[in-house]
Amino acid sequence: MLLNKVLSVLVIITALAACSSNGRYELDNDKAPASAPDVTKVEDAHPKYEPYSRGGNKSTYTVLGKSYNVMSTGEGYAEKGIASWYGAKFHGHLTSNGETYDMYSMSAAHKTLPLPSYVKVTNLKNDKTVIVRVNDRGPFHEDRIIDLSYAAAHRLDMLKTGTANVSLEVIYIADPESAALAELKGTKQHFIQVVASSSKQRIESLATSLEQKYQVKTRVKTGDNLYRLQLGPISQSTIANKLTEKLKKEGYPSSYLLTE
Repeated sequence: MLLNKVLSVLVIITALAACSSNGRYELDNDKAPASAPDVTKVEDAHPKYEPYSRGGNKSTYTVLGKSYNVMSTGEGYAEKGIASWYGAKFHGHLTSNGETYDMYSMSAAHKTLPLPSYVKVTNLKNDKTVIVRVNDRGPFHEDRIIDLSYAAAHRLDMLKTGTANVSLEVIYIADPESAALAELKGTKQHFIQVVASSSKQRIESLATSLEQKYQVKTRVKTGDNLYRLQLGPISQSTIANKLTEKLKKEGYPSSYLLTE
């Protein structure tokens, strides 16, 4: 009985030691899969709008004694640096986003981008590119900016070297509802440049005619001895674009859109 208890305690101590030395974010003993399937035909991640997850986007978090501030949005993000990849050690385990890590999918880990984000990654040595879906945190090394899945690293031809100099560019997809609301608010003013003439009388006569026909106000801008007739303002870009195309088909092929 005593021997069994001693053995049990030793097993628990060994397990705890393993956990502390090989934590969630330490890459020791990570490796490529022993018998990987053919990943050459794995498609890029398909960018689409996804709300940022609650669990994976704490504003601040700490790993290995260092704190990181998560971005509120990935819009406009671009960076160059060193990429690494992670594989079999994490395969099947939960990501920071609460999903299951699949090293054969086009996914990645980033320290501060909101989760999930879609990123175009380019290997600067060979110009090979891949689009990945960022759903995890890492890599927690000072000189690395992204950790790629096995499949993504394979596509970029960086498995043998382990790292690669890359450029990152977020593919940002806006919330369709927010975009629709912004369109309805019409925060920008659009004008359609219809025609220019040196005859003020001709422009004024045409302005009256177009206002009646299209039920849109007009204005005349002068410069370089020309009078430029413009329809507007129009707050909604969709309507402005449609009217521009209509004008082109109805005798004003040089019409184009201006935004203020």
